[in-house]
Amino acid sequence: MRSDATRFLCAGVHLDSDFRGRVLQELVLHEERPVAPSLGIDALPVLAHALRARRGETRTALILLALWAVFIGLWWAGIGSEALLPVPWWMAYALVCFVSGGVRGATGLGVALFTLDRRTVEQATRGRLKMLLPVVPAVAALVYWAAALFALFSGADASWAAVLLPGVLTLPVWAYRRQVTALMRTELGSRSFPGAPREKLPDTARYQRIGRAIGREQYAALTVYDPFRPFIGAGRPYEEPWSLVMELKKQGEEGAGGVSAPQPEPGTGATAGPLSGREVIDLIKPQLEALRTSAASAGRDRLRALEVEEFVYLPTGAARWDVDYSVSTADRHLDEAVGEGAEGRRHFLRIRIGAWDEQVVVSVLVRVHTQGGMLVLEVVPHVLTPVRPEFRAVDVIEAGGEPDPLRDAVRAVLATPTTNFAAGTSLIGTAVAELRTWLANPRRAYPDGPVTSVRELGSTAELSVFQEMDVKRYVRTVQDRIASGVREALRAKNYETGEFERQVVTVSGGGVFIGTMHGGAVATGEGSSAAHAKGDIR
Repeated sequence: MRSDATRFLCAGVHLDSDFRGRVLQELVLHEERPVAPSLGIDALPVLAHALRARRGETRTALILLALWAVFIGLWWAGIGSEALLPVPWWMAYALVCFVSGGVRGATGLGVALFTLDRRTVEQATRGRLKMLLPVVPAVAALVYWAAALFALFSGADASWAAVLLPGVLTLPVWAYRRQVTALMRTELGSRSFPGAPREKLPDTARYQRIGRAIGREQYAALTVYDPFRPFIGAGRPYEEPWSLVMELKKQGEEGAGGVSAPQPEPGTGATAGPLSGREVIDLIKPQLEALRTSAASAGRDRLRALEVEEFVYLPTGAARWDVDYSVSTADRHLDEAVGEGAEGRRHFLRIRIGAWDEQVVVSVLVRVHTQGGMLVLEVVPHVLTPVRPEFRAVDVIEAGGEPDPLRDAVRAVLATPTTNFAAGTSLIGTAVAELRTWLANPRRAYPDGPVTSVRELGSTAELSVFQEMDVKRYVRTVQDRIASGVREALRAKNYETGEFERQVVTVSGGGVFIGTMHGGAVATGEGSSAAHAKGDIR
């Protein structure tokens, strides 16, 4: 899916090494875990760009390390060995790099070889930058350059080395920044990305195996889950799950208290026979499809792109490579799981709405089963929050027009201290990650379900006011159509609908429905209280 959300996540792995590391940890280090369902994105291009960014940073880091080794070797040999300030010149510049990278990392902006200037970050986040870059790195760099230039003009022997070291280290930084900037403006640009071919993973056995697994898992009609981590990939729960349980009683049967229920009117078309979960699902679908049709004809409401599909969650147990995701197997699970009410395998009807250009994804999962003369209806809304705003810097870079060599060179000089720090941490992190993967041997690890998804890793923690309003409207609208479908299913099978309608009004409004209770007391909500009263409460 070549959505903007996918594009921003692809840019994010180049901009934030922490985010890239978590993506690689989930998809590569824990190869034993299947990927979570990808809602509104394609995880494979994100992984491809993460590996590409890591290779580029590793190559640049090795070049910088070699340059550092050359200059330290010259100092060790006595060439330009005089001290700059209280310490040797290379040590003074290393201190500037450490301060610049450490402070930037502490601000929460993330440390990567491709560092963004403050103005670009502010434009990408639309003023939501909570902490400006402190002045400490600038002061440290200013002190270093003042001392280096003073030494140069005073004729000190070590002055050439103090000035030459930052200048030489700037060259690989400048080349890498130009490479990433070109990638942002071309491959990840808003005009070129949607029509570009799908990115490919490195041509090695491991990554090809992972790529094939992602391809068959992320859009399959079934997924493997851990009982303690359900609904991974759908985002965070939105409000409380809506659960409804009621007894199925035919029209005309005696209800509670010996009162006879009303008979169906002649000619209503009500049919006899037990009600199945499949029949309820098949009557909910037309209600949702009608909603999509009416929204498409009425305007540009996002409900016009509403997606309805059946989905099965399977408990962990089999190894990732032994799970069959073929269409025939998925259809078999869908047919067998619907309405069975099992504890492990669970069938859901998933209604998905991709709003705000797939930045906000609303998923409403519906489960129905009718065993033991009972109707059980479970509605679980989830929402995926927008992709982190700083990843939108790709659009700021694209809108900047053709690169200015002089401006890019100055920015590279200013970014070199932070980049040197990032290069060191990136090189160490890559080495540690590869060692951990080799030691863990994830293919032999115990089977597990997904812990998180790529989309969730790159999401914000909150919604805007407008987005919150839209999510609430979508969830309420979908819940109303679900209730209409269940009501039609009950009527079609000649079951009472009065109790169902009372429960829907109460439960969907956030209350607690109580049919009959003997003694006791119930209180809900903050500051509520309840007192026991004799007799039945109806």
